Amino acid sequence: MSETPHSEVLSDRPVLVVDFGAQYAQLIARRVREANVFSEVVPSTMAADEMLAKEPAAIILSGGPSSVYEDGAPKLDPALLEAGVPVFGMCYGFQAMVQALGGTVERTGLSEYGSTPAQVSDTESTLFNGQPAEQSVWMSHGDSATSAPEGMRVTAATSGAPVAAIEDDERRLYGVQWHPEVMHSTFGQRVLENFLLRGAGLSGEWTAANVVESLVADVKETIGDKRVLCALSGGVDSSVAAALVQRAVGDQLTCVFVDHGLLRSGEAEQVEKEFVEATGVDLVVVDAREQFLSALAGVSDPEEKRKIIGREFIRVFEQAARDIVGSGEREGHPVEFLVQGTLYPDVVESGGGTGTANIKSHHNVGGLPDDLQFKLVEPLRLLFKDEVRQVGLELGVPEVIVWRQPFPGPGLGIRIVGEVTADRLDILRAADEIARHELSAAGLDRDIWQCPVVLLADVRSVGVQGDGRTYGHPVVLRPVSSEDAMTADWTRVPYEVLAKISTRITNEVREVNRVVLDVTSKPPGTIEWE
Repeated sequence: MSETPHSEVLSDRPVLVVDFGAQYAQLIARRVREANVFSEVVPSTMAADEMLAKEPAAIILSGGPSSVYEDGAPKLDPALLEAGVPVFGMCYGFQAMVQALGGTVERTGLSEYGSTPAQVSDTESTLFNGQPAEQSVWMSHGDSATSAPEGMRVTAATSGAPVAAIEDDERRLYGVQWHPEVMHSTFGQRVLENFLLRGAGLSGEWTAANVVESLVADVKETIGDKRVLCALSGGVDSSVAAALVQRAVGDQLTCVFVDHGLLRSGEAEQVEKEFVEATGVDLVVVDAREQFLSALAGVSDPEEKRKIIGREFIRVFEQAARDIVGSGEREGHPVEFLVQGTLYPDVVESGGGTGTANIKSHHNVGGLPDDLQFKLVEPLRLLFKDEVRQVGLELGVPEVIVWRQPFPGPGLGIRIVGEVTADRLDILRAADEIARHELSAAGLDRDIWQCPVVLLADVRSVGVQGDGRTYGHPVVLRPVSSEDAMTADWTRVPYEVLAKISTRITNEVREVNRVVLDVTSKPPGTIEWE
């Protein structure tokens, strides 16, 4: 399997976020991009010379759960601090920097967790220019820096951290004990932007328009005059990827829409009407419902379901490629490339981003077969969802598609807890359609990132309907709010809307007698149940 690298295309000199095991490493990367600067997450285990070979414009050292003086704790190679590259340490990264430069980090017994007042001693410094002398910051540390490295100024302190911020404009080295990337640090984004724009001297010109221009050029160079298929699902990611590739190579692209039987009600018709009308792409629709249901028969394990769906997707595309090559004007021109709408959160959760644990295999990342016959083109692989939407708008993709709620490639197959059957899919489709209709009618489409409806197919509960006993299935409503799917919180949907959804589902979907609400954030739960 071949993958096309894209990081060098998006920026010749990225800001590297060195991940020391922080739960917010990807959030730091997003915050950097909000300052219109490209960022890339790399593991702390990457050798310093490999990092420097990327010619980073700046380096950010993330937080992490370890203590810098513990055996086995992630280490900071001093070479990163001596290379002349601007460096900014946060939390653990700050302590690792202090230690590497000869300062002192120790356990003082004055831990700080949560919102903490910080006193800024120099409101005209590089990091704190234009900010108040006291600000609320988000702390999470048991160790503290008690003496600053030689040559570094202490520019902020808290009651538990006498050295809470350090700055050295000559060497362009900076750090704060807190987490500026989280919204609870009231001036956190301002501190980060001050480092990027003032400390590192970056221009902040990484915009959707520039991204489109770079990616189109990359796709042209990669594909050349070869033919290419795009796995079109009708969702935001694949639609934007298809529009981007079409902008690059025109009629060399054929989009393949697979009706795998795991779609929501009316979805196939919507894709054919909305996307084709908007873009004029060459679209082939493949009816593979029986193939997928047969492959999924008897399977309940979610990881196995994802891998089966990924495998069957590829087999369908391979057959579609053979059919395309052998027909009409396309005859004799083989398809070499497959376009997918893979995003950065997909890569990270599948263990392919920064050495992160494999949380679950996304059908288009960890679920691909080893004998894949195509070279993959994944132009959105290093973008977050909100960035993809901006790229889509820049490309002229209709807003009705750009602002669709995310829908997973494995479809309803991973929203049925248990075996996937035709009858269970019909039950879930009916419940899902009601939930989507009522949320839209209430004007909540933009307030909710997505609302998976989950069928607990192997669970039944006793109920009463029409004065009679029922023994039906429960369904779960999972409304969530998020910026990029890396973290999420459950959405506080008005009670009257929830009541209407519940009443309609239990009245209109005969097999369901109970509707429950999932009020779990991510972490600890994922957005999808499987």
